[in-house]
Amino acid sequence: MYQRAVLAGGCFWGMQDLIRRLHGVVSTRVGYTGGDTPNATYRDHGSHAEGIEIIFDPTRTSYRRLLEYFFQIHDPTTLNRQGGDVGSSYRSAIYYVDAEQRRIANDTIADIDASGLWNGKVVTEVAPVGDFWEAEPEHQDYLQKRPGGYTCHFPRAEWVLPARGPADAPTASPGRAGMDAPL
Repeated sequence: MYQRAVLAGGCFWGMQDLIRRLHGVVSTRVGYTGGDTPNATYRDHGSHAEGIEIIFDPTRTSYRRLLEYFFQIHDPTTLNRQGGDVGSSYRSAIYYVDAEQRRIANDTIADIDASGLWNGKVVTEVAPVGDFWEAEPEHQDYLQKRPGGYTCHFPRAEWVLPARGPADAPTASPGRAGMDAPL
């Protein structure tokens, strides 16, 4: 049975372009989440963040591995900003679907803070998942349709979080061999 993850880490174009390639990711879609505006759109998404919904196969990757890669490809230490994108729409957030995801999110953040991999403390919001409003078709797979388009996300090859336990031990570096071949 597949599982769902909902994350926000700045402009959703770059997040989707990298996360969709990860081993074990079945599908992704971008949209608006974490706010209170119904039927959110690009022009009117109120307090929502630009987010990504990920459907993944837990027999091929873990939620923890998804989160580690999420923290590798965006800056979780700067409040409401990624690259040149500024505002709460670009905040770092994890929207958990159950108590286990919440525990894993909080454990991962604690491990990142303890690791010193980032210069500052993680400011990523951890909150229950709410409505996810799918973004307009032109935003889906944006960088696949427009190679070389804008993104402020990139894998940091030197960023490797020490494993917490046997279940979290990586089978491959999430920034390289952990990715499927480019689509």
